[in-house]
Parts: sequence; structure tokens; C-alpha cells
Amino acid sequence: MVKGLSPKVTTLVEQESHTNTTPFLTRFVETMDYYSAMFESIDANLPRDNKERISVEQHCLAKDIVNIIACEGKDRVERHELLGKWKLRLSMAGFKPYPLSSYVNSVIKKLLACYSDNYTLEEKDGAMLLGWKNRKLISASAWH
Repeated sequence: MVKGLSPKVTTLVEQESHTNTTPFLTRFVETMDYYSAMFESIDANLPRDNKERISVEQHCLAKDIVNIIACEGKDRVERHELLGKWKLRLSMAGFKPYPLSSYVNSVIKKLLACYSDNYTLEEKDGAMLLGWKNRKLISASAWH
């Protein structure tokens, strides 16, 4: 469908977590691991009484967690997949990876270091993986 629109570049930014097709227990453990790292990274950088932090935690993260854990079938709309699955899917649709700028990656690394040394940024197969300590949180890739 997207390929038919003939885009010059398509970007994908996705949570680096596998909660789409996994059974409940596996999905629960994955969700706990992913969001524990997410909350820890927030906790290290924003005070607990920060209004923006509270809003994000209540209106975004909490809703995502409840949907992933408590909902099944058509009611579960939060269905994260790992970059590898997306790469396979996009390749099968005729897209080719479009490497991200190493300059942009270096700027992002410097910005992350201003917040914490625990943030990681890894370039892998033309994609960028943002993490907290040893847990990948977000993948970003471009395709053409």
C-alpha cells in the first residue's frame, strides 16, 4: 500500500519490543522489561513531580501498558514489533534500507550524553537503536 504511493523516503520509528503475537506470559514479561527501562530512564532525568512527566506517564505510557497487558483481540491496539520483523516486512514490500546520517547519529549521541551516560545509541544495518543501559527502547530506520 505505501510502496504504491511512490514515496522518496519512508521512515519507521517503533518501540523495540515484541508484544504483537506473543502469548500472554511472554508479552507480560517483555512489557515489564521494556517499560521498567523506560521508567528508569525517565526517573533518572525528570523529578517525579514534573508536570510533563506525570502527563506522559499517565496519558501515554500507562495506557499503552494497560492495553498490552489487559486487552486481547481487536481491543489490543498496542502491538509492538522488533526492527527485524519490520525489515523483513518492508523488504518483502519492495523497500530498500536508506542509511541514516552518521552526522545526525553523532549529534544525537552528544545530546543523549547531556542527560545520562546510560543512554545508548547504536547504528545497526543502517538503522538507529536508542536504548537505556543494555535495553534497546526505540528503533529508527529509513526506506526507499
